[in-house]
Amino acid sequence: MHAARTITTTRDRVGESPVWSVAEQALYWVDIEGRTIRRLDWASQTQDSWTLPERVGCIALSTRGTVIAAMESGIFEVELQVPPTVRIVCLATVMHPQAGMRFNDGRCDAQGRLWVGTMVRDMSLASTAGCIYCLDTQGLRGPVLQGYITPNGMAFSPDGRTAYLSDSHPSVQKIWSHTFDAASGSWGPQLPWVDMQPLPGRPDGAAVDAEGCYWICGNDAGMVHRFSAAGALLKSIPLAVSKPAMCAFGGPALRHLFVTSIQPATPAPGFDAALDGAVLVLDPGVQGMAEPLFTQFPVH
Repeated sequence: MHAARTITTTRDRVGESPVWSVAEQALYWVDIEGRTIRRLDWASQTQDSWTLPERVGCIALSTRGTVIAAMESGIFEVELQVPPTVRIVCLATVMHPQAGMRFNDGRCDAQGRLWVGTMVRDMSLASTAGCIYCLDTQGLRGPVLQGYITPNGMAFSPDGRTAYLSDSHPSVQKIWSHTFDAASGSWGPQLPWVDMQPLPGRPDGAAVDAEGCYWICGNDAGMVHRFSAAGALLKSIPLAVSKPAMCAFGGPALRHLFVTSIQPATPAPGFDAALDGAVLVLDPGVQGMAEPLFTQFPVH
């Protein structure tokens, strides 16, 4: 049931932020270091790519049919035209607390706000300058949360009352839960949820299924883990790549799990180096939820 297969011919340097479009029946994702947005049409298996001027940490799809891209200097609305042509409009700029930072993991809540984290690109510095911001009709607000090295794993429970967030830096490797007020868009206190230090892999990108369970990539261990809403490890699925980066539900019935991956500096023994950077798809045995669209464009 869990056998994964490759669906891309390209190989990303840092494949991240897979997002399934229900309307288009297509998968979008990014190559952060390649400064690229990619799209795979599910019916034809045709793949297209668009290169942007900055690193793209994560994306969301909007009700305008555009892509919202959190990059280095800000958050942009990107109209993907005939490849490789793009039209880019800045929605909000960011004042990072220190140099060498970019946006990283993020996603929309059910109300159409975009929540996104920042990080210092050089992880060896272990800088806690990473913050969480929100883009809505008021513009970019925040930091809403701060003190992260590599914020990751953002996801929301099916009822929208719980938000999850991780720090995937080797010195942290923890996942937290927060109460979430959907009406105001406010996060409650950070509560310990899962400590991944004793488990295989660092906690990277994540997704929540229709049963309320949390799936997260175990980076460096070649696994995807599924946790119950109570934080109990339910299963671990091995993959052929050592550095799975983020997972997302999609496919015609939202019963596929797509997994992006990263090319390691040195191929890891026991894994298939030819697949590093590919997007994999597997049958997780459970249905996912449609990803919310971005609706809260800043009012200037």
